Amino acid sequence: MSNYWPWWAGAAGLALVTINYALTTDRSFGVSSAWDRVLHWRRERRLERMDEEFTDDQALAEALAAATAEHFGTSPGAYTVPPGPYGTSQQLDTEVEPAASEDTSVTAPGPAPLVTQAALLISIFLGGLIAAVTSGRFHLRFDMGPGFKNLVTANPTTMTVLLFVGGVLVGFGTRLAGGCSSGHGLNGCGRLRPVSLVATAVFFGTAVAVSFLLWKVI
Repeated sequence: MSNYWPWWAGAAGLALVTINYALTTDRSFGVSSAWDRVLHWRRERRLERMDEEFTDDQALAEALAAATAEHFGTSPGAYTVPPGPYGTSQQLDTEVEPAASEDTSVTAPGPAPLVTQAALLISIFLGGLIAAVTSGRFHLRFDMGPGFKNLVTANPTTMTVLLFVGGVLVGFGTRLAGGCSSGHGLNGCGRLRPVSLVATAVFFGTAVAVSFLLWKVI
């Protein structure tokens, strides 16, 4: 690992990761959504516990019946079908399943478990660290390199402010677009989702324009 991987090896690795993730989880792959959920882990754990309480359809039906009885002041078993026209009564057919239950198998899965997304973020950090150490290129630095100094600024305070503002803009744009470049570019485009195709086109178009301004104009 003395040199960087060739572009085609990196592309093949990303494709394998994306395809494997989509086939095994049937969910979209993205880093920004994982970071957002891990950052708000208390809220996500509360939502996960609520989902676990209602995984049993019978328990959910009993909970809804009890809540209805408490609200309307009737017993859970006292539900009756309203009388039909001209005073005739209608019997509830308990053998007929509601139409909504027929489509439960095609509903989109919920978000991935919180612990798996935390493991994803930790693995990204550890993977980069292992690659840097094994290649002999690992060293701590507190600047952005000579290219940044020559094109932007060499002042440490200005550099910190610019990086902070840039990070805020990246985070705002990521949440506004509903995902980051990994989610839209790798997974969304692979699934031919229109919103991901548009978002990725904007990502790369903006990158090309900014690169042109940096290298040709500035």
